[in-house]
Amino acid sequence: MYNRVISNIRPLGFNWQTSDPFLFCVHHLDHYPAGNEGMGPDTSLEGRNIGQDFTPKDGWRMYHGESIPGFPAHPHRGFETVTVVLEGNVDHSDSHGASGRYSNGDVQWMTAGAGLQHSEMFPLTNRSGNNRLELFQIWLNLPRKNKFVEPHYKMLWSESIPKVSISDNNGNKTVITIIAGKVGETSAPGPAPDSWAANPDNKVSIWLIKMEAGAKWTIPADIPEVNRSLYFYKGGVLSVSGVEIPEYHSLNLLPEEPVVVQNGQEESLLLLLQGRPIGEPVVQHGPFVMNSNEEIFKAFEDYRNTRFGGWPWPRHDMVHPKDAGRFAKYSDGKIETRQ
Repeated sequence: MYNRVISNIRPLGFNWQTSDPFLFCVHHLDHYPAGNEGMGPDTSLEGRNIGQDFTPKDGWRMYHGESIPGFPAHPHRGFETVTVVLEGNVDHSDSHGASGRYSNGDVQWMTAGAGLQHSEMFPLTNRSGNNRLELFQIWLNLPRKNKFVEPHYKMLWSESIPKVSISDNNGNKTVITIIAGKVGETSAPGPAPDSWAANPDNKVSIWLIKMEAGAKWTIPADIPEVNRSLYFYKGGVLSVSGVEIPEYHSLNLLPEEPVVVQNGQEESLLLLLQGRPIGEPVVQHGPFVMNSNEEIFKAFEDYRNTRFGGWPWPRHDMVHPKDAGRFAKYSDGKIETRQ
């Protein structure tokens, strides 16, 4: 404990440590070059471990993609993914026939539940310049009673996600983008219906925080039963409750106390994750998160037998047409489009 309200200051790696009800968070930042006709990188892939490329050679990675960066068809069961796209494009396709493209500022909230396959590809739609991609993927656990709910995804389009701007005594602003939870009287859009976050008593919050140079802001207190973590992923110098925090570090906060954050002389970007813990056993093996080893074995058996509905798409690294724009097509046939 560094003082009464902060603890566990630690550097951030590729996978960020989280606390119950979250499982982990991944920060993807890739400076992709111009795209080719197939929406892959218009450059040589020589020297990359194709199919397992997690080395940021030249500032970008192919991940599990072979010609297009991203994550071709893979299964999940027992938890949720919250994918927050700060910049770039993500193409979604899944075993229930749902699909979509979401981009700058959009959030996909997906409940894997009983099981599905999906692909998450990063199409490089700009052929004349760079294709910068930045996103968070946050894994949020499901309680035992919801591990086998029907898979579902919901789009939180950027236009529907509220922002709260707070000015300090010197007029310096802090802007909070509310993906989950509430700031003052402003609430986020509703999450997927079976989420742990769907019950407001669980106090789940996902906030993106942008602080102007010199800005001062107090994180409001909440109930003592929640876990609360702050991730400082871009900026210069940041002081939290009087303790200097280096860039690309995280810390835990005592939730029942207000916490004063003082920014340095350049813009800082932060992510706050908070929630009441589920408090159940967690057994994770790769893409499955259950409550026991026996349930993990059953997940693998069910996937071998059913493929969680199969794969209705012509390719496992499915991407949509270059000019598709932002859209979501759900398993019930409903379609949403955005400009």
